[in-house]
Amino acid sequence: MKPLNGKVALVTGGSRGAGRGIAVELGKAGATVYVTGRSTKGNSTNDWPGTIDDTVSQIEASGGTGIAVRCDHTNDSETESVITQIGKEQGKLDILVNNVWGAHDHGIEAKPFWELPLKHWDTMFTAGVRAQLATNHFAIPLLRKNKQALIVHTTFWDEDKYTGQFYYDLAKNSLIRMAYGLSIELKQDNIAVLAVSPGFMRTELVLKHHKVDEEHWQESEELSRTETPYYVGRGIKALASDPNVMEKSGQVLRVGDLAKEYQFTDIDGRLILPFTL
Repeated sequence: MKPLNGKVALVTGGSRGAGRGIAVELGKAGATVYVTGRSTKGNSTNDWPGTIDDTVSQIEASGGTGIAVRCDHTNDSETESVITQIGKEQGKLDILVNNVWGAHDHGIEAKPFWELPLKHWDTMFTAGVRAQLATNHFAIPLLRKNKQALIVHTTFWDEDKYTGQFYYDLAKNSLIRMAYGLSIELKQDNIAVLAVSPGFMRTELVLKHHKVDEEHWQESEELSRTETPYYVGRGIKALASDPNVMEKSGQVLRVGDLAKEYQFTDIDGRLILPFTL
């Protein structure tokens, strides 16, 4: 039984990391998943592992349907084009996962605000917050045609604790506030809007930084509290499958809490508690 059969989803920033895990899990649950990002086969951003084509191949290998569309979400015309394509090809959009995030391009530095370069605004706000906002702007008219729909923003949240990096903290909290504001504006349309916070994920870039692979991550003490990107994917799949998800609209939810509520585990069978700073 695939709970998302007949549903159409868009996952932005789906080349790797959380986006890839989310797209794969939604595809395995039966949704037709559009996957956007800048990295395509033979042309990966910064030569990083993972492309939108790899993600679609993984969705298809698990019996799902995926469609890769190259898109730089800092370019409004490209973002609008993706939504237009979905509208023409599917006639609807049921699930939007705003996961695009540009901060990896220059990294995250734990320095006092006044010592950080202003370029962090561009990577975290222009290529992060605004990119997600623009996707909402173009997608919401299509989402509103449904009797029910779901918007999810991936973020980081630990009960309002300061993350220790000024721009990162400001951007992630902006996404939470965006979800809250949209939940109010879209309540009458029966569109649930949520912010979902994964923990410390063993993404391709995290594994690369620690010079290990998925088979040997347990050898690194620093990765002992990590989870795979499929964990957040399973959390969002559970929310998308919940007929009463509107009751949660406007909230920020941690994946570890969702795992307890919806009774799912990470792909290695572990129930991983919410990450805390």
